[in-house]
Amino acid sequence: MEEPGNLELATKSITGRPADGPRFLGATTELEYGVKGWWTTEFYLDGQATFGDSTLFTGYRWENRFRLLPREHWINPVLYVEFENINGADKGLLEVVGHDGQEDLIVPNADARLEKQREIEAKLILSSYVKGWTVAENFISEKNIRHEPFEFGYSVGVSRPLALTARADRCNVCPENFQAGIELYGGLGTHADFGVRDTSHYIAPTVAWTLASGTSFKISPGFGLTGASAGFLLRFGVSYEIAQFGRAARSMFHR
Repeated sequence: MEEPGNLELATKSITGRPADGPRFLGATTELEYGVKGWWTTEFYLDGQATFGDSTLFTGYRWENRFRLLPREHWINPVLYVEFENINGADKGLLEVVGHDGQEDLIVPNADARLEKQREIEAKLILSSYVKGWTVAENFISEKNIRHEPFEFGYSVGVSRPLALTARADRCNVCPENFQAGIELYGGLGTHADFGVRDTSHYIAPTVAWTLASGTSFKISPGFGLTGASAGFLLRFGVSYEIAQFGRAARSMFHR
């Protein structure tokens, strides 16, 4: 959850080369704002470039996250609801659901962009903090608002800073500024064939580095675990947080 009044600007990118297909680069631009202590809202713009094919804008997403309990507990649930208005050429791969696989990544852009994907996605996010470790589990449900079955997915991850005690002075290359972890994610079929048969699954170590200025860098190489998965996906991103952006904006407009 974003702190109330804070604005985070971020880019999330992913690249890979599926079997029998060209390399691609999917890119998502994200604006995240903390509305209340229990409510964070985000807006995404998606695009992609496929080598030897084309570059195109693939749509937008509007996401809202709601903290379900007002205080910290040993498990902290967050409800995530997102509306997606994208097309079939989208390759941001922010999540894997249903029977998403590498075959979806090799459809030519001219054909894939004709498929409209207006979908509602919901996640139950559970997080815990144990002796410096952050443990998170997500269960995903997604439904096209016009047709198609319910699709399901999951992700499970653990991470920890390299040091738990921060220095008193500002520092960029300090152990506490680095966070390392590992994530497992994939699809769980549909309501008609729930399970792991013919689904994609990935394991991905992650490393994040946060500067004293609030800029963060993240990289995560993902390795496919099943025949339906792409063999290798590389995620990387940059984010910058503007503290108390809401207060500054209100002050400017009230002058």
